[in-house]
Amino acid sequence: MTDRGQSALRRTTSSLEVGPSSMCWENDRLVVDIDEVSSLPLVNRIRGQVRLIPSAITKVELPLCSDNSHIWRPFAPISEIEVDIDRPGWSWRGHGYFDANFGTRALEDDFDYWTWGRFPVLNGAKCFYDVIRRDGTKLANGYAFSKDGAAHEIAHLPPKTRLPRSNWTVYRETRVEAGFQAKQVLPMLDAPFYTRAAVRTQLDGQITTGVHEALDLRRFRNPILKFLLACRVPRRTKWR
Repeated sequence: MTDRGQSALRRTTSSLEVGPSSMCWENDRLVVDIDEVSSLPLVNRIRGQVRLIPSAITKVELPLCSDNSHIWRPFAPISEIEVDIDRPGWSWRGHGYFDANFGTRALEDDFDYWTWGRFPVLNGAKCFYDVIRRDGTKLANGYAFSKDGAAHEIAHLPPKTRLPRSNWTVYRETRVEAGFQAKQVLPMLDAPFYTRAAVRTQLDGQITTGVHEALDLRRFRNPILKFLLACRVPRRTKWR
């Protein structure tokens, strides 16, 4: 990740470029070209391409606040993905998804904590979003998606269960059917305020492994942590 100035941004109706990296729609697929330099302590260049082929594009927009200041948009919860990165073992084909969050205010101004998970099931995929806002109110939402892009809210959510804290002791929980012990099976990203991992759970009687994240925005508001984060993310204010 690199913070770049306005001169690095180029946009069209079907593409977004930030510095040397870009993402664009080519017919039925989203193509992401990556050309970046990672930060300390492992400084190295990463080049490659990711191609995402959705089974369908959904129309779901989930407001995370009552004034629509934050929106979750699951564009393609069920997709195929092709990854080609220029280093050994970083090229593969598999199951993927594409979603995004949009907002008009900083996340830490409106939220204290959230967890999110996306899990493939026999006929599609299920997503769960659990939010604690700064005013103490909560959101608990789940969606079931089919391969044709149809979606419906899950009326009766599976109960929440705790997962072991991350290496940075971020609190974690996920949705799972009663009687099954959810478990992390692969760490993906571990930061003082955020963790992402592959988690095995059970939904609709099916054992499934999906992507899970937990975000602690109480920690993120800490000025010391923000200073350390700025040291980790390179900044390039000018771009030609």
